[in-house]
Amino acid sequence: MRPHSLFHFLVTLSLSGATSAAPSPLKLRQSIASPRNWVDLGRAPPMHIIPLRIALPRPRFPELEKHLAEASDPFHERYGDHLSKEEVEEFLAPHASTIDAVQEWLNGHGIQEEACHRSPAGDWITVRVPVSQAESMLGTEFRVWKHAQDGDVLVRTTEYSLPAHLDGHVELIQPTTAFNRAKRQRTSFRFSPTLENTSLLPSDAKITVPGSGVTVDASCNKTITVSCLKQLYNAENYIPHAVNENAIGLTGYLEQFANFADLQQFYADQVPNAVNTSFDVVLINGGLNNQTLSEAGAEADLDIQFGLGISFPTPGTFYSTGGQPPFIPDADTPTDTNEPYTEWLDFILAQKHIPQTISTSYGDDEQTVPEDFARRVCQGFAVLGARGTSLMFSSGDGGVGDGNPDPATQTCFTNDGTNQTKFIPGFPASCPFVTAVGGTVHIPEVAVDFSGGGFSNFFPRPIWQDLAVTKFLKSLPKGTYAGLFNPNGRAIPDVSAQADFFRIFFQGRAVHIGGTSASSPSFAAFVALLNDARIAAGKSSLGFLNPLIYALNGNGFNDITAGNAPGCGTPGFNATAGWDPVTGWGTPDFGKLKNIALGY
Repeated sequence: MRPHSLFHFLVTLSLSGATSAAPSPLKLRQSIASPRNWVDLGRAPPMHIIPLRIALPRPRFPELEKHLAEASDPFHERYGDHLSKEEVEEFLAPHASTIDAVQEWLNGHGIQEEACHRSPAGDWITVRVPVSQAESMLGTEFRVWKHAQDGDVLVRTTEYSLPAHLDGHVELIQPTTAFNRAKRQRTSFRFSPTLENTSLLPSDAKITVPGSGVTVDASCNKTITVSCLKQLYNAENYIPHAVNENAIGLTGYLEQFANFADLQQFYADQVPNAVNTSFDVVLINGGLNNQTLSEAGAEADLDIQFGLGISFPTPGTFYSTGGQPPFIPDADTPTDTNEPYTEWLDFILAQKHIPQTISTSYGDDEQTVPEDFARRVCQGFAVLGARGTSLMFSSGDGGVGDGNPDPATQTCFTNDGTNQTKFIPGFPASCPFVTAVGGTVHIPEVAVDFSGGGFSNFFPRPIWQDLAVTKFLKSLPKGTYAGLFNPNGRAIPDVSAQADFFRIFFQGRAVHIGGTSASSPSFAAFVALLNDARIAAGKSSLGFLNPLIYALNGNGFNDITAGNAPGCGTPGFNATAGWDPVTGWGTPDFGKLKNIALGY
């Protein structure tokens, strides 16, 4: 811990202009070990601007969580009773005494009310200050850090302090100790001139899926299309009816642009009825919509093409959120904006109307996120669930490991300074208020070998997971991977879908692409169709899915019982009968799920 000397207090006084009151003693609020794989490049420039986000406690959040549990429980009389934007904000509002105490502290540093950006519920305050002032406010030293493998650059500190009298009034302040990034899952590409120059041809050959009676074109074992997924997941004949009331959203970060021209080629290739239709683009936090074909993003194209292709004609929105590494903190790029999840949450929660289904194919290792910050972001996802939105996140592409595609070189060590060997769960997939989507491959389906899965070290196992996960853990031979994972943690994934050999159009070319980046928007598209069926029947959207999924005990899903996802130098877990931490409950049977969804 760095000493908080008289010099710090004098700097505070000079920056704030305060002359009448002595500064309150500072109390250490958080301290972390130097993060693994990050290189300290030295002091941050004093005039570099940091957008400090101050989280105020939400004393009524347990009430909102109780409401969410009831509205998501298919056996509860309030099932489907979602909250409005205004009702949610009442549950999130901080105490007036907290607002006053924090504003008084900010005033003491020369930050007046008009310089504070407050969230609609008042539970977040954002202030933009230079590094020199942030260091004085937080009794710390900000430094420039560069990721040793990816080259990403962040301005962060490894500890910060706050006046003791703010205990109970400030939950956390970021970006300070958060070294997480919104990383694309490690999608794989297979460019093929043969694939480029051929169109899809109908095939008379069929594959019968054992146990389901479903038949699928034999070509689907080599190339996954919209038609393949609709055949495989029993949705070929469904026609959406609530297209004026239902919507699907796909999120994009890191300057991943969804290209309109690529979508038209995809539609002509796979969804001809959709040709000349498009999607809305919403720009957040300086996000862009670059339609230069060479700037198209494979991740964004994949999400949009399959998310909208499966759910057509359900209206779709692509959220392009700015803030990406690498950035160099200098006079030309003075602001670090790499807080995309919270920027997106700020925006979406401020909207009166939001899509009933949203998919995200980004994540990072859970351990790169300070636990208090992970919990706060996870609460934001719970709020979306309370408003009736189903959130899907890809479970990751590293099996039980750190996402390195080569298991032999994975570094599965904790970054808390102890360097213990541990499996590495992903976040936000580990948040219990999102539905984590793993991956399968081939027909009949088996677990794809990169499907992310495991057990959270931050979030305890929710009650709705108890029976399924406990059953799986009891099936493991005694001592299996003892000490490598937290058996009491929230388990992922919840479900899965096909995750490889997807045919998309990228920068004008037909290519194959794979990853749980493919499974999440695909699963989400079928959820959007389920919401369509419910809304057309005069019912509410499904909202937070997990309590329903686990209550079904596998009903409505194709159980995946073969395959495994290795990592950390181990074979990882196996796909088994029932729930497992590779494929969850399995892949969707839309026909069965639609009948179930309409029954509640």
